Amino acid sequence: MNAKRFVYLLGFALLFAIAPAAYQIDRIAQSLPVMDGEAALPGLSQKAEVDADDFGIPSVRTQTREDAFRVLGYLHARDRLFQMDLMRRKTAGRLAEIFGEKALTLDRLQRAYQFQRAASDVVNQLPADQRKILKAYSEGVNGFISSARALPFEFRVLDYHPDPWPPVDSMLVALGMFQTLNGNDKEERTLTLMERFLPAEVTAFLTPDTDSYATVLLGGTDSHRPARPVPVKSIASLIEEAGGRTFGGIVETETPSIGSNNWAVGGTKTVDGRAIVANDMHLELRVPNIWYRARLIYQDVDLSGVTLPGVPLVVVGSNRHVAWGFTNVDADLLDLVRIELDPADPGRYRTPQGWQRFETNTEMILVKDSDAEIVELKRTIWGPLAPAPLLGQPVAVRWTALDPRAVNLGLLEMDRAKTLSQAMAVVNRAGAPPQNVVLADDSGHIAWTYMGFFPKRTGFDGSVSVTWADGRARWDGFLPPDELPRVVDPAEGFVATANNRTLGKDYPYVIGHNFSYSYRAYRISEKLREMSGVSERDMLALQLDTVSEFYEFYRRLALSVLNGEPQDAVMTEAKRAIESWNGRLDADSLGVGLLVEWRRNLAKRVFSPLVSRCAEADPNFTYFWRELETPLRALLTEQAPETLPDRQYGDWHGLLAETLRRTADELKQRNGVERLENLSWGQINRVQLTHPFSRTFALAGRILDMPDAPASGCGSFCVRVLFDGNGASERMAVSPAHPEDGILHMPGGQSGHPFSVHYRDQQDAWLKGVALPFLPGAVKHQLTLVPE
Repeated sequence: MNAKRFVYLLGFALLFAIAPAAYQIDRIAQSLPVMDGEAALPGLSQKAEVDADDFGIPSVRTQTREDAFRVLGYLHARDRLFQMDLMRRKTAGRLAEIFGEKALTLDRLQRAYQFQRAASDVVNQLPADQRKILKAYSEGVNGFISSARALPFEFRVLDYHPDPWPPVDSMLVALGMFQTLNGNDKEERTLTLMERFLPAEVTAFLTPDTDSYATVLLGGTDSHRPARPVPVKSIASLIEEAGGRTFGGIVETETPSIGSNNWAVGGTKTVDGRAIVANDMHLELRVPNIWYRARLIYQDVDLSGVTLPGVPLVVVGSNRHVAWGFTNVDADLLDLVRIELDPADPGRYRTPQGWQRFETNTEMILVKDSDAEIVELKRTIWGPLAPAPLLGQPVAVRWTALDPRAVNLGLLEMDRAKTLSQAMAVVNRAGAPPQNVVLADDSGHIAWTYMGFFPKRTGFDGSVSVTWADGRARWDGFLPPDELPRVVDPAEGFVATANNRTLGKDYPYVIGHNFSYSYRAYRISEKLREMSGVSERDMLALQLDTVSEFYEFYRRLALSVLNGEPQDAVMTEAKRAIESWNGRLDADSLGVGLLVEWRRNLAKRVFSPLVSRCAEADPNFTYFWRELETPLRALLTEQAPETLPDRQYGDWHGLLAETLRRTADELKQRNGVERLENLSWGQINRVQLTHPFSRTFALAGRILDMPDAPASGCGSFCVRVLFDGNGASERMAVSPAHPEDGILHMPGGQSGHPFSVHYRDQQDAWLKGVALPFLPGAVKHQLTLVPE
């Protein structure tokens, strides 16, 4: 940060901290969102009314659909312009223009995917009605940019003016969500290395797609990658080969909670026959929050829910006839195509049609306060070359997000869906990041299906990188929308998903390989099964559930170890702490922090020698598997002497005890406690929602960040997900027939302006799990937008 920006940001912080109130107001009033009065908006066909409630949540009333989304674009820009600008820049690889050299590495990575080209291709192939909405939305954004009395403070700090917002930038934001939810190639790199360097039986054992809590909705009970017996001899050989060496950081013990919970209960389980959808989407928590609440009323449409600033859609919500909510499928939507180079000419690669030259172009990355950088980008018939090779060979990225046929704004049509069948037809054809969708209608019926486009593979299952040069491995388009799975009005009266594997082997297509552990879906289903006469508040209570049967396995294991150990001071404290755990991950729960950390350390100790060959072959390798708990429990349960990962301990008991002892010491030192049994989960698990600026300027963080606080919740193994900067980005429970009884809250607030009263006014309710209304409340602000 140069001296000018440093001085401005320091002044901004001091302004809030010490300046008289009158001076503060005079200084910042020009950049605060205008909530009342009248303003002109180019492109409007007729006057539009924007009412807002005590939380700044707008209700937009227009005569046409285009005007409604034109106004939404204006509101998004008014309240979240800097957030929108960061999202389009991040996807396109243009952050160095405003942040300088420190953003260059990320920009280079993003440029390799050629998202700008992909977004342009998507816009060009959109149906005319979707392009019309996209154009109207862009006009709304640009209407605010051109008429704003003052831009948000971030633009002044960074000393730049935002570019106009063309339609392609909305698709850049959408592609950024694809990348967040299903753009990680780590899974395929992991499996490719494991299949290359490990015995086949070890790879199969370490990479199942199932667990003891499996909760499948369709396709039978069998899976494509079932749990396997412990391959004792092969594991013993790998441990011997590793020779006691340690390999730090090659095992990811708990994957980030990018996912969600959703469920729907039918009329048979509620007091008055209504159906209810509940949804809490788990993402990285930030300031401002990723979502923006809105209600759009036009013609005969009344649409409410959360929107994504930058995109003209209501992402989840209700239209008074149908309600819907999402969870990530954890599908395999990306393949790394192994490229065979021409030995005589490395500018050519082999294809089913013979040798072809790479399509090559250069791009310039502008760098603030430094020289621009030129990057060369290569492309194949399957897609762009990946930023990093695999096993020393270039690989191309074949990904649904980079195929314009698989990306669209089809979710717009949910505004007019009146029945479950109509709604399922919409989501089955919507080109959004593929999701599990649960739905409820105003007649008390419920359903589950998939949204998005899934590759139809021929000649391979997509789990590992292979060559496509001979034409035997390929994509034959996408799964037909009418063949996507569906469940309607199940006999149990509910349907639930939580990023778990929802399909059995009898379903004719392989959707994915590496699904989230099933405990959350299991716990939700068990609770719903025993419920009757449920309400929206009951659904919120379940979203806040912190019971974790998952860690009972580790409590029993730890106590069996401790009961056979001499009770020195550390082990006595550990035993007291574990015995005091109440079975929950509440902020005031005691003892569970030790179990959580012990499990992590055990997973690292157990798995590191088994995958060390892969780490030696590729220093970037990590064992990344969401179902690693299945092989971990098998090893810890059987405790075969040959599978002891470190021979210095003599037996499993010695290793388990020493790992527990070391974990206890580390926890005490790290958290500064004298007695382990006094260490609460909330001292370890904290809510920390930060603004991008606070990472480089701590004083600004005191103003821009949400307050640091102890938090109830967990990473992946209880329903209330909140851990390590990830958690519920919203919580919703709504019946389409009774939206006035619905619940919806989110962290932070509507506004991205730190001096707006709506910057943090929903934070406390979200943190404490207090119900806020799904619909906007009584009108507090009235803004009229008129044609220019």
